[in-house]
Order: sequence, then C-alpha cells, then structure tokens
Amino acid sequence: MPAGYSGAPLAKKLGFAEGEALYAKAMPESVRAEIEAHARPRYLARPAKDLPAAHLFHTSAASLAADLERLRPLLAPAGMIWVSWPKKAAKRPTDITEDVIRALALPLGYVDVKVCAVDAVWSGLKLVIRKSQR
Repeated sequence: MPAGYSGAPLAKKLGFAEGEALYAKAMPESVRAEIEAHARPRYLARPAKDLPAAHLFHTSAASLAADLERLRPLLAPAGMIWVSWPKKAAKRPTDITEDVIRALALPLGYVDVKVCAVDAVWSGLKLVIRKSQR
C-alpha cells in the first residue's frame, strides 16, 4: 500500500516511467519493490550526463550536499532529483529536514516543486533545475 493519502502508486507519485534511466542512491529494497510494482526504471550504477532522474536517500546533510553538487552538472535540463530523508516519526538519526534540503539546493540552482510520503519511514522532496538556469 502506498504511503500517504493519495492512493496513487509510488512510481506515479514520483514520476518514474517504464524504462527511464534512474540513479538511485541508497534506495531501500522495500521502496524499490513498491516502485517496480508499477514501473520498471532502468537503474544506473552511477550518474551520467543528461540524467533524467535520481532518487537519493540520505540521513546526513553533509553527504547530501556533496551529492547535490556532484549531480547538478549531470542533470538533464528537464531532469529531477528526489531527495528522501527519514520522517521525524521514524525516530532515525538525521540532520536533514525540508528546510535543510532547500538551504543546500537553492544556491546550486535547484528549486523544490513537490513533496510526498515515500513510505512509513521516508519523506521525499522533488528538486528540478530553476527554469532560468536550464
């Protein structure tokens, strides 16, 4: 059952299409299974130029900052990055919140456009390249 209240399949909520290239870092197997129940992205072992989509799972703001900086020049102009972090209710150690993600992402030219519940543990914030910088 998808997390949250929309009832939409997770792959649809995240915008992952069948066969689309996806760089998934530290994605839990349960999340991968939920996505693959409705779409089968083509997972990349490492990000490449013109990357259409990435989904990063982080508990450390420092490691997230490094990934956002590294992925920025690789992301396709219309590409997206989902950043997932543990919800407060999950009681997992993290120094990441929505506001922390924005503080790291906005100076790099990203803008956040959507938030969703990924599952009972993870929240997600969708980032895209600011239109003026595409």
